[in-house]
Amino acid sequence: MSDDTTTDEVVLVERDGAVAVVTMHRPAARNALNGALRTALPEVLASLDADPGVAAIVLTGSDPAFCAGLDLKELGRGDHRISGGTGVARRPWPDLATPMIGAVNGPAITGGFELALNCDFLIASERASFADTHARVGVMPGWGLTVLLPQAIGVRRAREMSLTGNFMGAEEALRFGLVNRVVAHDELLDVTVGLGHDIAGNDARGVAQMLATYAETSATTVADAWTVEARNAAAWAAGGIDPDGIEARRLAIRDRGRSQIGD
Repeated sequence: MSDDTTTDEVVLVERDGAVAVVTMHRPAARNALNGALRTALPEVLASLDADPGVAAIVLTGSDPAFCAGLDLKELGRGDHRISGGTGVARRPWPDLATPMIGAVNGPAITGGFELALNCDFLIASERASFADTHARVGVMPGWGLTVLLPQAIGVRRAREMSLTGNFMGAEEALRFGLVNRVVAHDELLDVTVGLGHDIAGNDARGVAQMLATYAETSATTVADAWTVEARNAAAWAAGGIDPDGIEARRLAIRDRGRSQIGD
């Protein structure tokens, strides 16, 4: 692959022919979603989506994590840009006509879990894990988790994940249908990029239409649910977020993940 683009060093883009690999790159912070990353990621994805030479996008994170979710330190300082303050249904990036595969290389937690769910499908490393800790931290989802997670694993399992905040390992995620495959960590990008090339080998207009059709058929049943989630997230954010103890809760979540899944 060739290193094609860097954006503020928090998002890296490499090209392998018609497949673009987008890497969230804040490894020391486990790719937590700070303002720079939240701004850069949708811009990069929109640019790639507009490029006729890109047939598929792979989204991943710099090891050791896929994405640890919100940067809680930044949130505690009053940056609530991720918290659904408008009450309008929204996604973490603009609607894309280009298929996007999530290559989940490590923990995908809360907002990071939502990023994974917004991909068209997921390939997981053996090191991947998933958790919805919104309720544990004291924030609400605003990127479609309560819509997309039940679609992936069923509403009762989704409720269990959201209400307990417990972690789900890669093999369990495969059994429940959250991910399509689990592969050896060192093979994750090769396998995922290979699937991207499988997509690229198809008729481009047919792929775009198929993707649009899936989006439309899903939206006919869940459009109201997106609005409900956005409204609730806005109401929650309007009540203010207590910064006291945020860092302690973040560390407790990391320790909980290590005890349940390992690191």
